[in-house]
Parts: sequence; C-alpha cells; structure tokens
Amino acid sequence: MANIEEQIKEIEDELGRTMYNKNTQHHIGKLKAKMARLKDDLEVRRSKGPKYVGYSVRKSGHATVALVGFPSTGKSTLLNKITNAQSEVAAYKFTTLTVVPGVMEYRGAKIQILDLPGLIKDASKGKGRGREVLSVVRSADLIILMIDVFETNIQVLVDELKTANLRLNQRPPDIVISKKTRGGITVNFTSKQSTLDEDLVREMMNEYGYVNADIVIRENIVEDQLIDYISGNRLFLPAIAVINKTDLVNDAYLKQVQKRMKNWKLVPIAAEKGKGLAELKEELYGALRFINIYMKPQGKDADMVEPLVIKDGSDIGMICDSIHRDFKKNFRYAQIWGKSARFPGQIVGLDHKVSDQDVVTIIVKR
Repeated sequence: MANIEEQIKEIEDELGRTMYNKNTQHHIGKLKAKMARLKDDLEVRRSKGPKYVGYSVRKSGHATVALVGFPSTGKSTLLNKITNAQSEVAAYKFTTLTVVPGVMEYRGAKIQILDLPGLIKDASKGKGRGREVLSVVRSADLIILMIDVFETNIQVLVDELKTANLRLNQRPPDIVISKKTRGGITVNFTSKQSTLDEDLVREMMNEYGYVNADIVIRENIVEDQLIDYISGNRLFLPAIAVINKTDLVNDAYLKQVQKRMKNWKLVPIAAEKGKGLAELKEELYGALRFINIYMKPQGKDADMVEPLVIKDGSDIGMICDSIHRDFKKNFRYAQIWGKSARFPGQIVGLDHKVSDQDVVTIIVKR
C-alpha cells in the first residue's frame, strides 16, 4: 500500500511542477489517468484490509438527504427544527457521534434527513471517522452542504467529497465504450473537442487497461470527465449550499459571501431562530425533483386530493413498487391520462415513464 501511496505522491508532485499547455497536454492527461487508477487500486486494497465499524442507517420515505458540514455548523439544530428527530445539540465540536435520522413531511413527500458527524479536512482518508460518514453520504439522493457565516470555505467539503469519488451537481459525460476482441482502440468524436484528441484518449484508456475497444465521445469534455467515466465508480449527486447563523450578520456581509461563492446558490437560514426554513424546504423539494401522480382505481374516479409523490423519471414499475410489493409481480397493464400519454387512457407497460400530474390506473391479476 505504501508503494502505491508513494507513486501517487510522485505524480502529484510532477503535476504540480508541470505547466499546462499544448506541448504538455498529453503528458498531463496520462499522469492524471495513472494517478486516478492508482487511487482506485488503493481504495480496493483498503477495502480488503481491517474492516471499520460503519454507520447503519435504514432508508425511509420518498428520498434521503445527507447533512454534510464542518463540526458545529448547526446541523443538529436544523434537523430538530424541520423533522421529527431529536439530535443532541451543544455549542462545541463533535456533538453528533453517530447518524441521527429524521423525517420531514412537505407537500405530500416524506423526506428522510440524516444528521451526520462533522466532516474535517482529510475525512476521505479516514480522519475523524470520515470514511464511515462518507459511506452514508453515498447512499443519499441529495446533499446539503452546510456552512455557517463565519466558516464559509465550502471548497474543503467539496474536495473531500470529490476525493471520495462524489461529483456534485454534475452528470456523467455522454460517452459510450464498447469492448472488442481485436482492432485496438477506435475513437470517434461526434462533437468538436477543445482539449482531447484521439491519441490522448487512447493513451488514457491504455492506463486503465483498455487494449481493444470502441469509444464514442458525444460532447466536448476535459480529461477529468473522461477519467470519471472510464473509472466507472464515480457517483453523481445533486447538492445545495445552506449558510446558517445568518441572524448574526448583516445583508452586506451575506452579499460578500455570495459573491465569493458565485458557483453556488446559497440558501440563508438561522436554524435556531427558525428563519429561512420555509424557503429551505421548498429548495429541497425542488432539488429532489418530485412529481405528483393521481391514482384512478378501475371503474372509479381518480383521487385528485391525495397524490402519489414519486421522483421525476419514474416509470410504472416504480409506481407499482411504491404501492405494494406484489403489484409488479401480478401486473397486467396500466392506463395513462396526461402529458406522458399519446392519447387519453393509453395502455402501457411497466417501463412507461410518467409525467407530473398524470392520472394512472394499474390493472393486476386477480
């Protein structure tokens, strides 16, 4: 393990010394790919070593949100204010030593919020039980990055999550790789590239052990995006930034913080005073991309009062799973009225994707 860590350190040092330009582009791309592969290998070795005691959290509700922040930013106070949980609160660091779940009910959705121990620098390397915390974060549907007005370096949190292979507010690049038995690596671009060329793509794929494959890159990407795709172990999650204790500063100060953090839309709150919580709930609901579906029992009127809350992009099979475990097993067909239907009452199967405000009838075997 130490040998791999030494190799990673050598590559990091060389990257730090090398200026990025057209002449060094290929060299840097290969170094980045090699370093990413070595880090992946290191994680595999660590996973085979002594097992740590992780946090066990049973998921519930329509979605799970992880509260990620430095110690003492007010995560526990926020959890207690917006959910049915009771997390220990105190004005000193590391109060929360385990994961405390709570459920927030909003607009028909039940959203599980997880209060996690505070993250610190090098958490991704295991410091402060960071690995255990990050393993829970990976199971979430959304991340709240929580800072307070006097400790606004959100990049430390982002970097720790990135090192743990979490990509925030990004999507996987539009790439397709097909392995083959001979013929080397064939590269096809369907979009003009600003940094990549065929030789560099081949070299980076070689670093990951690809010898024969067809790769199609359908958008303009950079080396890091190609590495993320080739690695295959990156997790892409939405995140919102929440700044707490805003009652302690004036508007001018907040504007300066927002200016410094221009890549993030900040949701200002004062959890202890209950300020900004209604706006936060709405932001959470929107970021989780919920939609409402109305169920219509066969031969009866649709229930337009109590909608079924599901995630955008759900299909009929997912609706069956959310209603009863036997629905999918006994499924015959469904009927759809609404935006996802080509005509009213269209008969569809399990893979039909529904839209917001659709009316659905599910027919099962008797």
